[in-house]
Amino acid sequence: MDSASSHDERLALLAGSELIEAFIIDVNGVPRGKWLQRDKAAALLSAGIAIPRSAYLLDIWGRDIFEGGIAFDTGDPDGVCVAVPHSVTRMQWAEGQAAQALLTMREADGSLFYADPRGVLTRVLERYAAKGLTPALGVELEFYLVDPNRAGGQRIAPRGADESFWRGWQTDTMGLWEIHEYEPILRDLLRAASAQDIALDTLISENGPGQFEVTLRYGPDALRIADDAVLFKRAVKQIARQHGLCATFMAKPFGNWSGSGMHVHMSMLDRAGANVFSGDAVRASDMLYHALGGLVAAMPDTMLVLAPHANSFRRFAPGTHAPVFGDWGHDNRLSAIRVINADPRAARLEHRVAGADCNPYLAFAAMLGAMLDGIETGADPGPETVGDRTGAAAPKLPIAWSAATDAFAASPRAAAIFGAKFQGIFAACKRQEIAEFRTRVSDVEYDAYLKNA
Repeated sequence: MDSASSHDERLALLAGSELIEAFIIDVNGVPRGKWLQRDKAAALLSAGIAIPRSAYLLDIWGRDIFEGGIAFDTGDPDGVCVAVPHSVTRMQWAEGQAAQALLTMREADGSLFYADPRGVLTRVLERYAAKGLTPALGVELEFYLVDPNRAGGQRIAPRGADESFWRGWQTDTMGLWEIHEYEPILRDLLRAASAQDIALDTLISENGPGQFEVTLRYGPDALRIADDAVLFKRAVKQIARQHGLCATFMAKPFGNWSGSGMHVHMSMLDRAGANVFSGDAVRASDMLYHALGGLVAAMPDTMLVLAPHANSFRRFAPGTHAPVFGDWGHDNRLSAIRVINADPRAARLEHRVAGADCNPYLAFAAMLGAMLDGIETGADPGPETVGDRTGAAAPKLPIAWSAATDAFAASPRAAAIFGAKFQGIFAACKRQEIAEFRTRVSDVEYDAYLKNA
């Protein structure tokens, strides 16, 4: 299909809809936007529509960031957003004829708006293109389906769970029975993904009750894969709502059960499409290890975009599959980065730190930016980890929210990858959220300290 016919078909889809849901993805990965009438269809695909610039910089509750430098320092001006063409599809979960359009913001001169996470990733990819390199990615994304309408002391629980923490709480890793138990929801989800041309490879039940994992197909278009990840998250939430459930990508929705991660497999292609990480079954190419060295060096400084929320840090603990060191190992799932080179043609890195709650654009930018830095500097990853025996040279990750925020805010590496202006606003967003959490006293604190302290 040529671009002209594609444009005409998208325009017809938008113009034939009863409403259009147009949205950006903010720094926290949250869709924010508006409903439009069909007469805005042509503008979405050409001149664009006005969206406040500050919509990108809201905290997780949707409040303006006071130290962000946009809403209060500049008069909160509008920017112009245009639709990402492939995102223009029907919303299968909506009533009537409704269409969606993911938006991206550009400046008047056509340059990318610095606070748009999609633009952040685009700028990193432009660095690769200038060197004749193309990163290829595949993503494993975990989520829970939970019942949000619980009575008694449980805020959420798996569907059909009882108060004894037995029925409905069992785990059935890679069990087909669990998939069949949720089959109507999962089938609707797969249909919605297919209608949006989101390429999924697999769906499995995971290690928590009501937890599932999907694999987004490996490919050489990192920006499209990031788009697919955010559109998938949006779709599964809406499909679950139709079935009376809540789909959550919280990193740790249940304290005693498995967390949800976003594992990213990465390789790199040259101009001819050859994998430059390929070596042999014993050792991959030097370029892979230089890229790995960049990832290891940058991991403490970029932890905040891999684990951006208070709940994110509940995943990280020794002896789990969520690492606390920036280490690596050959085919070692207990390390932060797994080197996979059993098939030399498919040599790649698996980054295992990010939570499912991250913003995929920012997480990909952090990983890919660090890899390219490692290649450019010839970085050494240090000794590998065997099993859970982490080497002394591996950097300790900041597994406290404020420590990760401070590391990101002060990091020249983060400034180089994300841009100093984005670095400042993202740190400001997280500090405002941290300040809010400090005013909230939990029930556990009352139980522990109200009488005994």
